Amino acid sequence: MHIGIYNPYVDSMSGGERYSLALASHWSRTHEVDVFWKDPTVLAKAQERLHVDLGKVHVAPNVFYDGNFFKKLLGSSQYDLIFFLSDGSVPTSLARHNILHFQVPFPSVFVGPWKLSRYDAIVCNSVFTKTNLDPALQGKAIVIYPPVTTRVPASTKKGKIILTVGRFHPTKKQDVLIEAFKKMTPGWKLICIGGLLPADRTYFELLQKTSDGYPIDLVANGSFDTLQSYYKKATIYWHAAGFGQVDPKLQEHFGISTVEAMAYGCIPVVYNGGGLIEIIQENKNGFLWNTPNELLAKTREIVSNSQLAKKIIVQCIERSHDFDETNFFVAFDGLLTQITT
Repeated sequence: MHIGIYNPYVDSMSGGERYSLALASHWSRTHEVDVFWKDPTVLAKAQERLHVDLGKVHVAPNVFYDGNFFKKLLGSSQYDLIFFLSDGSVPTSLARHNILHFQVPFPSVFVGPWKLSRYDAIVCNSVFTKTNLDPALQGKAIVIYPPVTTRVPASTKKGKIILTVGRFHPTKKQDVLIEAFKKMTPGWKLICIGGLLPADRTYFELLQKTSDGYPIDLVANGSFDTLQSYYKKATIYWHAAGFGQVDPKLQEHFGISTVEAMAYGCIPVVYNGGGLIEIIQENKNGFLWNTPNELLAKTREIVSNSQLAKKIIVQCIERSHDFDETNFFVAFDGLLTQITT
């Protein structure tokens, strides 16, 4: 089959982009796969940053970028199937089959009956996203969790390191974690690692200023190997996305980095909201917090109770396997067979 992948944010190369590019990589083993984009070097950059094998994937002209209706129709008609990641809109497509994917729970999606009828399936990345999506689309939507590489070597060299992973952006709430960490038990270090886009430079500089003088490292646009090394060394994983937010679009829609950290035996202490509550079972494979004071209290409990920590580590590694990338590939292969036969 000739398959197209369209993700309007592919150059940001965060967790959401790994979803569509991991699918492109997987299907490229048995199909001809193109990614629609204007920069032909994007796949090489993504392969290095996201550690996804894109050697058999090609870049095709981005006919969905300039808004030319006839280019979209002509370009899409050349494909047997196109996978679209939605930015809140629904592209027009004449591909034989189409899949519409939502990473964000848009409460209102404007789409007419004919355009919607062109889509064989709607896929969400979590129950949270599906539940908060436009009610007109919920009935047709299914959930396929993001792919995570969870079969990783056990780490025995854990240190007094708290790790948080996520794009440097106000919605990820690194500022909340930094302020909480300033009250943390002495002897610990906080590592904040994530992608940094030019538009978010002001926020990053604010984080640098507020963390100055504390054992806090900010690592922007680090390599996959760098990220992996921190997962191996960190004992505790913090996450604050969604804190103080009411709008579902600004919550954590799943939590890929949380699952990655769990796979490496990092004990998750994450905000009690969004898709994170689909991952964590309180006091079994991690902890959920509602206020920064709760975050600190639960972190201190882990630090002071080695038996509890050991129990949680075993359970969080086991839980991470429920989101392994093999489950993702099996689910999409099944969907592909279902809609094309």
